[in-house]
Amino acid sequence: MKRNHDSDAPRPQRDPARRREQAAPAAINKTLVFRVFADNPGKVFNYRQLARRLGVTTKEQRDEVFEVLKGLKKSGHIALLQNDDYRLVELSGRGPAPAGGREPRGRQPQEGGEGAGGYQPRRQRPVESPADELSEGPIVHRRRSAGFDLPGTTDRSRRPGSLRGQRLPEGPTITGTVDLANTKFAFIVSDELAEDMRVFTDRLAFAMDGDTVRVRLGQNRDGRPTGDVVEVIERVKEEVVGRIQMQAGFGFVQPDYKKLYFDVFVPPHALGEAQNGDKVLVKITEWPTEAGRQPVGEVVRTFGPAGGHEAEINAIMAEYGLPFEFPEEVEAEANAIPSDISREEIGRRRDFRAITTFTIDPVDAKDFDDALSLRTLENGHYEIGVHIADVSHYVRPGTRLEKEAKHRATSVYLVDRTIPMLPERLSNGLCSLRPHEDKLTFSAVFELDENGKLYDAWFGRTVIHSDRRFTYEEAQERIESGEGDYADEVNLLNRIAKKLQAERFRKGAISFEAPEVKFKLDEEGKPVGVFIKERKDAHKLIEEFMLLANRKVADFVFRLKPRKPRLTMVYRTHDAPDPDRLESFAQFARQFGHALHFDENTNVSKELNKLTAEVEGKPEQSVIQALAVRAMSKAIYTTEPLGHFGLAFDHYSHFTSPIRRYPDMMAHRLLEHYLHGGKSADATELEADCKHSSEREKRAAQAERASIKYKQVEFMAEHVGETFTGVVSGLTEWGMYVEMGETKSEGMARLADIPEDYFEFDKENMRIIGQRTGRIIKFGDKVEVIVKAANLLDRTIDLELVTPAGGTNQRREGRSKSDGYAGRNRQGDDRPRGGGRPGGKSGGSKSGGSGGGKKGRSGFHR
Repeated sequence: MKRNHDSDAPRPQRDPARRREQAAPAAINKTLVFRVFADNPGKVFNYRQLARRLGVTTKEQRDEVFEVLKGLKKSGHIALLQNDDYRLVELSGRGPAPAGGREPRGRQPQEGGEGAGGYQPRRQRPVESPADELSEGPIVHRRRSAGFDLPGTTDRSRRPGSLRGQRLPEGPTITGTVDLANTKFAFIVSDELAEDMRVFTDRLAFAMDGDTVRVRLGQNRDGRPTGDVVEVIERVKEEVVGRIQMQAGFGFVQPDYKKLYFDVFVPPHALGEAQNGDKVLVKITEWPTEAGRQPVGEVVRTFGPAGGHEAEINAIMAEYGLPFEFPEEVEAEANAIPSDISREEIGRRRDFRAITTFTIDPVDAKDFDDALSLRTLENGHYEIGVHIADVSHYVRPGTRLEKEAKHRATSVYLVDRTIPMLPERLSNGLCSLRPHEDKLTFSAVFELDENGKLYDAWFGRTVIHSDRRFTYEEAQERIESGEGDYADEVNLLNRIAKKLQAERFRKGAISFEAPEVKFKLDEEGKPVGVFIKERKDAHKLIEEFMLLANRKVADFVFRLKPRKPRLTMVYRTHDAPDPDRLESFAQFARQFGHALHFDENTNVSKELNKLTAEVEGKPEQSVIQALAVRAMSKAIYTTEPLGHFGLAFDHYSHFTSPIRRYPDMMAHRLLEHYLHGGKSADATELEADCKHSSEREKRAAQAERASIKYKQVEFMAEHVGETFTGVVSGLTEWGMYVEMGETKSEGMARLADIPEDYFEFDKENMRIIGQRTGRIIKFGDKVEVIVKAANLLDRTIDLELVTPAGGTNQRREGRSKSDGYAGRNRQGDDRPRGGGRPGGKSGGSKSGGSGGGKKGRSGFHR
């Protein structure tokens, strides 16, 4: 039995319950002890110095320290000099000692389990790649010459490939951008390289995703270029979001970003108000310059206990650099704008206030940035006006409002909140096209017949007065029933929209549509329901007229100057897909019996649309469509008029959502400038703004997906033990991913946990095969699973495959594993060849679409 005290000296009587509450001794583990040495390479420590640093107060803790020291000495991590003096055995191959003393090759001292409140090395987190499952022991030098780190080795400075005591050879260098693939390696994307370069994380010099670095070129390995980062030229950010674990007065922040390969040490004076287990934002104040160290930081914001709703959503915002509030001076500028519209301003505009006008938006929308007007002309044609909030009238160049809008670049729609690009005074007030109010707009007005044939177009500033605010549901009722106010107008617009859509598809537009996951939240933000939002005719009606306006604005500016150089414009472009990626996708589709042919003379759009029709309603529909979208290029903003492959438009811009997208404001300003005969704008500055907007858009999409994933896991946490029907959405050597149709949540069932049989992964045919029963499970198969656990901290769902009774789990010796590397293309995508996890995702729930998108429009339009 453990003694209550570390000595038999008399002690004052205390309340036992209070004593237990106040003084539960902290557990000592190898991670904590090793950290002291790793943070002070070359320094000698005796037992008393270690005890003070670790906060040792009890006999049990002292005994634990002695046992840990013996274990570290035996494993060769520390050396006994004399008496009880110890020093770190430095490894040049060890590199910087990141999170929790974890070494890049897995040489971190092992624990028998998690200590009470102790630091958890990243290797104990859910497995993300086959390499993460490799057992401890000799470590193969993957990127150096052949050799092993053997337990007990003490002189490691002369091992093959070691850089200790050597001068790095001079060699050619290139500049590029870091794209982290996982915790093992990253790719360097550079225009100076024919293909992306792989660099292992112990050679990244603590560069993070998106950082600009200088890399010394190394020798090719397996035919692929490798290198070492010699300088971090520019850091994208110096803040990390994660969960803090503290003991003995200091803390370590484990990043939420799964690809980040180091943790951050936080000294006692920099902890702020953070408590053990809190989700925090830590700013890195010291970057290591030598091996055996890790970044040091200070807590700048505490979000509360990890796993809580507010803590997790705020952490997502911080992780992706989303602002929490507007600066006071920006709010002040917005509040100072007068709400009255002067007669002089109305006189400078085309007046549509007497023409029937209405908006159609989601039921919970507050920022109405587009409206449609309709009237019949004397020749029997129809004048249809697409009226867009005139944001650029209120947000002037050079103001703080303008600078803030440019920085944010987009509104972000998380599951429970909107992070607007503009202050509420503008987004929900002055610029919102609310019913029964005069509003300033920038309009594209078209003359069309009922077959959708375009006869004329006009662009300019206008003033409108909306007669009706429709929700999508209300507009859909009028389409389906033909009854209600403005039913004739809504149905006429719907008929014309269908003709416009048919013409788009005839010319080669692609019809993929991603499902949109929506949540019903209670007052505390907890999900009590989840459903897939269906896009009906009312949604498509609005989309078609927005597409028409965006396309014709781009065409108009492009044709204003018939010769090169053309007038500078902000375009939304979408390249044709890479042939190699298409062929890989075609091979995947053939596994389901869908024949795709992408030769030189093939109409790619026609093939993809044919596939869409074939898979509709089939189990593999979700998987096929998700991978088809990933096979496409990504749409970006640019000043180059490159066209839009997905929409089959020669020229396309974003003009219709300036309340929530900065490129639309840019397009408004350029159009107004050219309508008044202005010269071509400077393309260099605009191209930089386009690049920034594309990057912010990507970040917003990632944040939206992260919030959806969190809510899916939170929802499934209430259904642990329940059975769901799902579709196999991914296969790896260690697990089977299943997307549950009812919620679009995705979880993983480990192959080792399937009692029926021992399954092996057939990578070439993208399936798993039971070695005893011969059972085959492949992508797209329907399966039943039981929810075993839902981990809010890691945002993962653990599943158990429902199998026939009486099965046994037979395991074979020598199970093969991959190092997780599976090729790379220049689009920045990292997926296994011919198998593996589709989309390159790790475990956890899957984003099925935008959780709070403005219009729920197609991915190509966005």
